[in-house]
Amino acid sequence: MPLEAGLLEILACPACHAPLNDRSADETPELICTSADCGLAYPVRDGIPVLLVDEARKPA
Repeated sequence: MPLEAGLLEILACPACHAPLNDRSADETPELICTSADCGLAYPVRDGIPVLLVDEARKPA
C-alpha cells in the first residue's frame, strides 16, 4: 500500500536529507533515497516507514 502523498512530501533521508522515492507498493516495501551519493533503502513495515540508518539497506 503506497504512503500518503502528504506524508511523503515531508519525509527525507535521515542520513543526507534528500527526498525519498516511494516503493512501498512493491513486493519488498521500502523508501529509497534519491541522492546518488547515499541511496539508502529504508524498510516500510506494516505501512510505517522505519527511518533508522542502522535499519537501512545499502545500495547494490
